[in-house]
Amino acid sequence: MSDDTTNDTRPGLGRRQLLAGLSGAALAGVASGGRAQQPAPASPPPAGVGRAAPDAPRTGAAAVQQHRVEVPGPNGLVCAGHPLASMAGLRMLMQGGHAADAAIAAMAVLNVVEPWASGAAGNGLATCFEGKTGKISALAFTGAAPRLLDDNASGPDLTAGHKAVVTPGAFGGWIALALKYGRLPLSVLLEPAIAYARDGHPLDPSIAQTIARQRATLARYPTTADIYLPGGNPPPARAMFRNLPLARSFQALADAETAALKGGASRDRALMAAYDHFYSGPIAQEMTRFSEAGGGWLRMEDMRAYKPKWVEPVMTNYRGFDVICSPLTSRTGLETCEQLNLIEGFDIAALPADGPQALHLIAEVIKITKADVYRYAADPASSPTPVATLISKDFAAQRRRLIDPARAIAFPMGADIGGAVMPPRSAAVPARVPGDTTNISVTDKDGNAVGVTTTLGGGFGACLVMGSTGMICNNGLRNGSTAPYRDHPNFVKGGRVPLLGNCPTVVLDSKASGGRFHMIFGSPGGETIGQSQFQHLINIIDRKLPVQAAIEAPRIALDADPGFYTPGAPVTVQMESRFPPATVAALRAMGHTVESVGPYAIGSIQAVLQSQYGTRMAGSDPRRMGYAIGY
Repeated sequence: MSDDTTNDTRPGLGRRQLLAGLSGAALAGVASGGRAQQPAPASPPPAGVGRAAPDAPRTGAAAVQQHRVEVPGPNGLVCAGHPLASMAGLRMLMQGGHAADAAIAAMAVLNVVEPWASGAAGNGLATCFEGKTGKISALAFTGAAPRLLDDNASGPDLTAGHKAVVTPGAFGGWIALALKYGRLPLSVLLEPAIAYARDGHPLDPSIAQTIARQRATLARYPTTADIYLPGGNPPPARAMFRNLPLARSFQALADAETAALKGGASRDRALMAAYDHFYSGPIAQEMTRFSEAGGGWLRMEDMRAYKPKWVEPVMTNYRGFDVICSPLTSRTGLETCEQLNLIEGFDIAALPADGPQALHLIAEVIKITKADVYRYAADPASSPTPVATLISKDFAAQRRRLIDPARAIAFPMGADIGGAVMPPRSAAVPARVPGDTTNISVTDKDGNAVGVTTTLGGGFGACLVMGSTGMICNNGLRNGSTAPYRDHPNFVKGGRVPLLGNCPTVVLDSKASGGRFHMIFGSPGGETIGQSQFQHLINIIDRKLPVQAAIEAPRIALDADPGFYTPGAPVTVQMESRFPPATVAALRAMGHTVESVGPYAIGSIQAVLQSQYGTRMAGSDPRRMGYAIGY
C-alpha cells in the first residue's frame, strides 16, 4: 500500500531520527535545509539608530514563523524527498524537459539516495496537470501479487523475503510518463542516478540510521547485505555510498533505448525497448531466476502481464476548490474526498488551529472516513467499490450525523451501503506492518504540473535485492496493505493489486475562469498520508496559510490497534508535541486517547502553490530531508 516512511509515526522510530539527519547547508537560490527563517515583519529601528542592515539584531524577527523559506520558481520547481533528487529534476527542466521528465529523473535518483522508500521495482501513482488544456490525468503504476501466491502464507513470509515480492510497477510508470509527456531521452533522465549509484554520494545520516535499524533483516539476504551492509556493517553517515548493481541495471536500460534509436527506431519505440528490457528481457529474466531459486512466486508471466494504467482520478469540490486525487488502487483518494466533504459542514476556519475543538472535529472526520474506506476499498478488477457514494456530498451529510461535537466516538463500522459485506473477525488479528514512501511535486515553465507518490511498501520493501539487478521490490502483500480478514475484498490473493495509500493531488480554483491551477502536493506516510494531506488542505484553503507555513504547521494522526480494518478497534490520537498542553488535556477530557510524538513527526508534504498573482511558490517539509528547488 503506499505506504509509510520511517514514516511510522510511533515515537522513537524514524522521523525524529530523520530530523537529526537534516542538512544545514543551503543550495543557492533554494530552500534552506537548516533554520532559515521566514521572518515576521520587524519593528522599525529605534530613533537615532538609522538604517540597519537586514541581519542586524534589532531588526530580527520576534518569532520564527517557519524553519524554511518558500522557494520561488518562475521557470520551474521541483520538490522531492532528497536534495540530490530535486537537483536532478531541476537539471531536466533546465534542459527543456517537461515536468514529467523532472519527476522521472528525481524518482531514479531517489532509488539511490533514499533506497528504503522507493525504487524502480516498487509501485506508485502519479497525477498530471496539463498547463495548456487544464486536463488532469492519473497514472497507476501498481503491480499485482504474483499469480502463484499461496494465500495461506504466514505474515512474516508476506512481509520480507522471496515470498513478499509484488510485481514491479514503478519503471513501467516512468516509461508511461515519458511516452505521454516526456521530451528528453531516457538516457538523459537516468544519467544523474547512474552517476550517484556508480560513483557514490554522501549517505544522509537519516538513511544510515534507517539501514542500521533494519540491519538484522537486511543481513538475512546476501544480495542485500552486499550493498547495504558492506563488510557486514551499516555504512556510516556521510560516507560515500554506492549501488553498483543498480548503476549497471540503469545503464543497461539506457543502452537499450540508445541502441534502438541508433537502429532507426522512433522515440516511443526506443522507450519501449527499455520497457521490454525490464519486463520481458534481462531484468525480468534475472528477477524470475532469483525468485524461483529462492522459493518465491514472481515469474516471467507476472512481469509480462503487468501494464501501467492511465485512469480517471477521483475528485470533490471543497469550498470552491476542485481537489483531484488518485483513484483505486489507492485508498487515499477516497479518504481525502470523504474527509473534505465531512468537514465542510463545520466552520473549521473560525476555530483556533491548535485548539481542542478543531482537532476533535478533524479526528472524528478521519475516524469515520477510515471506517468507510477500509470496509469497501479494493482492487476494482476483483471487487466493485461504491466510489461514487463514498465521495458524494449526500453520503457525507449522512455520516456527519455520527459526530458528537463534545465527545469522541468509538471507531465505527463502515456504512452499510451495499456491495461488500463486513466479514466476520477472526479471534486474533495481527497488527499491520507500516510502510515507506516518498513524494515528488514538479511544475515547469509551460504551466504543467506532475505529482508522484512512489513506494516500496514497508521499509526497504521486501528487503531483498533481486539477484544482480540492485533493485528491491515492493512488499505490498503484508498486512495493512492487504486486509487481515479472508472474506474481505482486499485480502491477499494472486493476481490482485494490493492497495496503496499514495495520493499525489492537484487543486484547482473552480471560482476562476476555466478552473485555474492552485496547487500540486503529496506526502508519504502510509496510514497518515490521507490524514496529513487533509490537514494541509485545511491549512491552505480554510486558514489561507502560505505554502511553507501550511506544511510546517503541527499535525495529528490517528492510529488503530490492530488496524482500521477492525470496527471497534481502540484509536489513539498521535499529536506532534508542539500543541499546547491545555489542548492535549481538553482532548483527553473529550474521551480521546492521546499520545505525544515528536515535534515534527507526521507526514512529509512536498507542495507547489500558485498565488493570486499567478506566481508559484514551493515548500518542502522539514520532517524529512526533502528539498524544494526552483529557477
